[in-house]
Amino acid sequence: MSYVHHTVLLVDSDPDQAHFTRLALQRVGVITPVQHAHDGEEAIAYLSGAGDFGDRELHPLPMLMLLDLKLPHISGVGLLSWLREQQALRRLPVVVLTVPVPAADLNRAYELGCNSFLFKPNSFNALLVLMQGVAQYWLGFNVPPGVGAAAAEAGGQYGPAA
Repeated sequence: MSYVHHTVLLVDSDPDQAHFTRLALQRVGVITPVQHAHDGEEAIAYLSGAGDFGDRELHPLPMLMLLDLKLPHISGVGLLSWLREQQALRRLPVVVLTVPVPAADLNRAYELGCNSFLFKPNSFNALLVLMQGVAQYWLGFNVPPGVGAAAAEAGGQYGPAA
C-alpha cells in the first residue's frame, strides 16, 4: 500500500534518527517527500512559510507532524504550544515520537493537544512496524480536518492508494 498526497513534517534534531524515520516511512509506502525540520525554530519557520520556506510548492503544509520533544532552541512542548495558538494550524495532527520522558512531559504534550504519543523504538525493524501503523492510521484511515464526509467515503485524495 502506498500513501500519496500527504506531506509529513518530521521535527527531530538527531540526524540519524531523522534519516531512519524517513527511510522507514518510505519503506512502508509514504512516497511523497517527508519534510524535515531540525529544531523548533526551523519547524515554526516552515509552518509559517517564513524565509526559505515561503514557496508552498516546495514546502507544502503538512497533513501530519511527527515531533520529538527533545529539541534545541524551542522544545517540542514549546513548538506544540505555539502550534495550538495558530488559527490556521491548530488542528494539524501531531504525533509525538520521542525517547522515554517523565510522565509530566507526556501529560503536558497531551494537554497542549498532541494527538498521539509514541516512544522511539530501539531497532530499525521495530521502527518499520511503528511507521507502518502511523502511516496506515494517520495517512490512510484518519479523516483530517477540513475534509468532507463525501470525499472520505469516496476514498478521495486522502484514502490509501492501491
